Amino acid sequence: MNEETISQAVPPVRDWPAVDLPGSDFDPVLTELMREGPVTRISLPNGEGWAWLVTRHDDVRMVTNDPRFGREAVMDRQVTRLAPHFIPERGAVGFLDPPDHTRLRRTVAAAFTARGVERVRERSRGMLDELVDAMLRAGPPADLTEAVLSPFPIAVICELMGVPATDRHAMHTWTQLILSSSHGAEVSERAKNDMNTYFSDLIGLRADSTGEDVTSLLGAAVGRDEITLAEAVGLAVLLQIGGEAVTNNSGQMFHLLLSRPELAERLRSEPEIRPRAIDELLRWIPHRNAVGLSRIALEDVEIRGVRIRAGDAIYVSYLAANRDPEVFPDPDTIDFERSPNPHVSFGFGPHYCPGGMLARLESELLVDAILDRVPGLKLAVAPEDVPFKKGALIRGPEALLVTW
Repeated sequence: MNEETISQAVPPVRDWPAVDLPGSDFDPVLTELMREGPVTRISLPNGEGWAWLVTRHDDVRMVTNDPRFGREAVMDRQVTRLAPHFIPERGAVGFLDPPDHTRLRRTVAAAFTARGVERVRERSRGMLDELVDAMLRAGPPADLTEAVLSPFPIAVICELMGVPATDRHAMHTWTQLILSSSHGAEVSERAKNDMNTYFSDLIGLRADSTGEDVTSLLGAAVGRDEITLAEAVGLAVLLQIGGEAVTNNSGQMFHLLLSRPELAERLRSEPEIRPRAIDELLRWIPHRNAVGLSRIALEDVEIRGVRIRAGDAIYVSYLAANRDPEVFPDPDTIDFERSPNPHVSFGFGPHYCPGGMLARLESELLVDAILDRVPGLKLAVAPEDVPFKKGALIRGPEALLVTW
């Protein structure tokens, strides 16, 4: 193969501006990238250079589960990225590779098993009923996000983490500042430091704890010298922030159900299909802007005839994988009968979201409570007039005005 043929075989670098998109619109740039081929190259608004992107379901699962692609090697690299402020901390679980990553995740695994999640089900249902009661008492119209979809996941993740109810508001404020790019790097970094300090103090107090909540499990693991305090704090911050993603996912879910009333009516009349339907909505909803965290190829790897060289940055798109027509026939259609549904909305491989089971539980409780208790629920504005968050890494409505 001559040099000209080789240069033609390497896909061009595509600029991906990752602009704010309305509603649940699928990113048109990602659509084009999926069409261009299974392996493309992208340049995002921040960082330096370019990175590979894989979009097919099988390739996404391969890259995320293959030790030849590492997260730790991203440290000290200005990889092209979406986030304007991106300062990974050494030891943070998101940037660890096995075996350290496995060791750290193991300390909190019990809280996120089926049994651990079931431990908070009844308390979660009770907190949700209180929020819906308050919304109904206040009467329509209401902002569903402010009344229910925001405070509920905060309450649930704080319950699971062992954060006292009096500190929920501070946790929410810090999380919003960390997740938004619109306040600037300094504000975001200060919020992250404040949350770090908070969890350092809380975990430090629980060195001899036998509690089942996350900070107690972490405190006990630090007390046994299984992990360091810094590792425990990094994991706690990641889990706390991740817990609020349900607000955005459920916001998109209810925006969709209320924009297409026939879907909501079907869930009301056929409650037995709700778990399967929620899985399908989780597959279909574009829950984030662009892509998340990159990996680095630790050796040369070939994917579908394209050579990824050692040291190259690579991203996977879970959103694209969830629309792979080879795995999901008619992928742009919401099909509540879809089975099997091997979506990757919670990731795949060692970095699979530990809160996936908890997020499913919260989604099911929300759909049950809101659809059953507020049968006449509808949007108070046109679907296209619902304001969505600007400059956010995770997509979702800013407010969801409803009436009944």
